[in-house]
Amino acid sequence: MDHLSLIKTPITAELEDFRRLFDDSLSSSNPLLQNVIAHIRQRTGKMMRPMLLLLVAKLCGGVNAASLHAAVSLELLHTASLVHDDVVDESGERRGQLSVNAVFNNKVAVLAGDYLLATSLVQVEQTRHHGIIEVVARLGQDLAEGELLQLSNVDNLNFSESIYFDVIRKKTAALFAACTKAGALSAGAGDAQVERARLLGEYIGICFQIKDDIFDYYDSREIGKPTGNDMHEGKLTLPVLYVLNNVPDPLMRDIAVRVKRGTASPDDIARLVQFTKDNGGMEYASCVMHQYRDPALDLLSEVADDSLRRAFTAYLDYVVQRDK
Repeated sequence: MDHLSLIKTPITAELEDFRRLFDDSLSSSNPLLQNVIAHIRQRTGKMMRPMLLLLVAKLCGGVNAASLHAAVSLELLHTASLVHDDVVDESGERRGQLSVNAVFNNKVAVLAGDYLLATSLVQVEQTRHHGIIEVVARLGQDLAEGELLQLSNVDNLNFSESIYFDVIRKKTAALFAACTKAGALSAGAGDAQVERARLLGEYIGICFQIKDDIFDYYDSREIGKPTGNDMHEGKLTLPVLYVLNNVPDPLMRDIAVRVKRGTASPDDIARLVQFTKDNGGMEYASCVMHQYRDPALDLLSEVADDSLRRAFTAYLDYVVQRDK
């Protein structure tokens, strides 16, 4: 059985309930908004974050209405952040499909993102759970702060792994941690169990982002971005940061500065990508990713239900082994 099938096995019925609620939440009589939503639905992914929330809720006592509304709220907030990020980054594609701003325009994309965000708030209110509402509210802050931290780091000429991890904790790990914490809260878990769930989500989110960053050094249209796309957007990720800090090369450091300032040419970026691959950047990033995967697995060691333990293990394996 493949990873995704193992993940879904304990929550098959609950996942269908989530999908129905998610689809119902996006109904609108506005023709333009309907078109935008239809476009977004075409690229609906594997729903990895809602599945994680539902798995944690099931582990902590059972999926209920609060769990489902929380899952929908967080997925809508995530989707809104992606729509807005594409505008900020001037991205024409996401995961191999044209972005909302590319198909429509920036104004429509921003307003559609606002609508998704507002709908997320409507859904979280229906959990009737103050703790889950706080999780979603703080996640909104974290996502915005992460984006601003990334933008403010452009003029910082230090190649800091510390800042890199600050950004991914805000932009990616916080979302996974919000899902696991909300799942535990929805099922009535105690404080210690909620904190273990939150930490599990954080570890998974860090692994997920490092894997995404590794993808950027290989050309694949299936992934949805060409080689070096992050660098074209002025972003230096873990593989290249490691190499810049451990392999003295004034020319590559100069190119990296130009990447951050947005003045690097495509040839410059191709050279920096190759330099990273030739000097152990990919291996280092993979090693760091597994340093977060291992403690995540440790957190699952006490899961008694065989089906759930296999599902969580498959989830972690999928995150670190996926090819897109």
